[in-house]
Amino acid sequence: MNDKIMLKKQADTIRFLCADMVQAANSGHPGAPMGLADIVTILAKHLNHNPKNPKWLNRDRLVFSGGHASALVYSFLHLSGYDLSIEDLKNFRQLGSKTPGHPEYGDVPGVEVTTGPLGQGITNAVGFAMAAKYAGNILNTENTKVIDHKVYCLCGDGDLQEGISYEASSIAGHLGLDNLVVIYDSNEITIEGCTSISWSEDVKGRFEAQGWQVARIDGHNYDEINEVLLMAKEQTKPFLIIADTTIAKGACEMEGSHHSHGAPLGKEEIANAKTKAGFNPEETFFIDADVKARFECAVEKGDLAQSSWEKMVKNDLNNEQKALLDALLNPDFSRIEWPEFAVGSSVATRDSNGKIINAIAQKIPGFLGGSADLGPSNKSELKDMGDFPHGRNIHFGIREHSMAAISNSFALYGLFIPYSATFFIFSDYLKPAARLSALMGLKSYYIWTHDSIGVGEDGPTHQPIEQLSQYRAMPNFYTFRPADASENVKSWQKALTLQAPCAFVCSRQGLEVLKDQRAIGDVQNGGYLLKERANATLTLIASGSEVYTVLKAACELEKQGIYANVVSVPCFDLFVEQSKEYIKSVIKAETKVLAVEAGAGVEWYRFADDVVGMSRFGASGPANKLFEKFGFTSENVVKRACKLLGVEPQACSNCKA
Repeated sequence: MNDKIMLKKQADTIRFLCADMVQAANSGHPGAPMGLADIVTILAKHLNHNPKNPKWLNRDRLVFSGGHASALVYSFLHLSGYDLSIEDLKNFRQLGSKTPGHPEYGDVPGVEVTTGPLGQGITNAVGFAMAAKYAGNILNTENTKVIDHKVYCLCGDGDLQEGISYEASSIAGHLGLDNLVVIYDSNEITIEGCTSISWSEDVKGRFEAQGWQVARIDGHNYDEINEVLLMAKEQTKPFLIIADTTIAKGACEMEGSHHSHGAPLGKEEIANAKTKAGFNPEETFFIDADVKARFECAVEKGDLAQSSWEKMVKNDLNNEQKALLDALLNPDFSRIEWPEFAVGSSVATRDSNGKIINAIAQKIPGFLGGSADLGPSNKSELKDMGDFPHGRNIHFGIREHSMAAISNSFALYGLFIPYSATFFIFSDYLKPAARLSALMGLKSYYIWTHDSIGVGEDGPTHQPIEQLSQYRAMPNFYTFRPADASENVKSWQKALTLQAPCAFVCSRQGLEVLKDQRAIGDVQNGGYLLKERANATLTLIASGSEVYTVLKAACELEKQGIYANVVSVPCFDLFVEQSKEYIKSVIKAETKVLAVEAGAGVEWYRFADDVVGMSRFGASGPANKLFEKFGFTSENVVKRACKLLGVEPQACSNCKA
């Protein structure tokens, strides 16, 4: 059979698998998969991957940024020999299937990263390329290339319109990521119609201005696709391929129509398209043996490539390379020498956090990260460890959203444990990527400093109010707000054991290191009974800087004959996961409960009878004046406690916790 005829048969097989999947589910997106089928058919010949081992370290990464084109992802994976059956394709978008509506990491081998929210995937691809570049810099020698793979990404108009793609492509060009190839499916269609109704950008000029090499091709011309992919392998810059395509290519009435974007084509339209292509219109999910055989060449090719790589690693690496590779693959947290802090000393938790991450980095070579241009303020710099791409300090620039999405890729890469840092208020900019890290269960760490109205003079634009409640509401995401430096250490010790993202919300102002007065539990439980009093009628709950405040208030209440237990909850998310028995042992049922936190604090009503929190935005002024204005003083806590108990407060005197 003529080679181009065979290529068309392969591409049409992909087209009709995708159309059949969407039709069977009666939902989905057939247009983009059908338009990209020719490109994926040729790209499959260039990919260096092993369907028998989707976790092989030196594989090419392929990211489908337009996650709505998931039918294309699953068709490609099935045809290539991954563990995805034809029955899985038939169960597209069904409850409990391995083929969900958007590609989800962990559901099926071969999906490198969860995509769907537009712009995330192209940024993940940049992250994979950054991770590979750094891995090569520290592991490769002139004669042995442990890491030398490429990163490919398929994206569309929607991805490039999202702001995160500007951030990501900017940093990719700045770093000269020559291992990155992005294929832009330029079909000029969005849900609402032609892209011209909202977009008239010179994409080629934009990427060239950001330091990329750019080529433009006919996305349905097999020779042009092949030639440009060969060219991409020799580039010295990140490479953008603008592929002009037709949405729903191969359909009849629906070819080129925006109506094909997000709805089934219909049985009659699919049958007519199959007839036009020489396929049997009555058959669904049909794959001819010769098509399957050509795609499944990837299995033998990939197995051979991995075997050759493993032989090189075993025989050609020197002892230093082998030791480093082993340490990256198998981090030993027991080696960390944790810092200690003197009781009574005043240490901002952003400062203690800086000492902690440096202690981790000293013993864990895969621990790396950086800040969105706030390293000195976040205390997030790793001392004497150099700058990326040769060192472990990544300078993300003022790009919070892409910073988090890039960190997701480092966490997925297989060698690294990433952290990223910014002010807590700017966590709003990166929430979509943080949410995806939770959905994927990634060991990615967020350092968020300047945690409350304690930011002070910068005022309400920089003072987080609702953010704690927002992140505590997110499933599989653990937000730690330590009361002091010692709790901060214990928070990290717990966080490193979790297969989930964790955030450390740290103070700008100094916090007194408290003496250990634990009565029940510890930080590992999320919350614990810090100080217990006999015959207590009140429980005071707090996190972060407010723990010291409620300790002082409990001391003053005791002078008034009111006995209060004090509970510290550095991680609300962990605390609510504990057994009912444990929670009852910490928050005594016979006590009234008052929670105190310099944030919205609505979640505390799960346990509390009353909450001293923030019901408005903050203000500009010195931190101590702000805490006084908004009621975060021991005197006000005493008043609120007395009101809760129905007694009259006495005048407070100075009381040290």
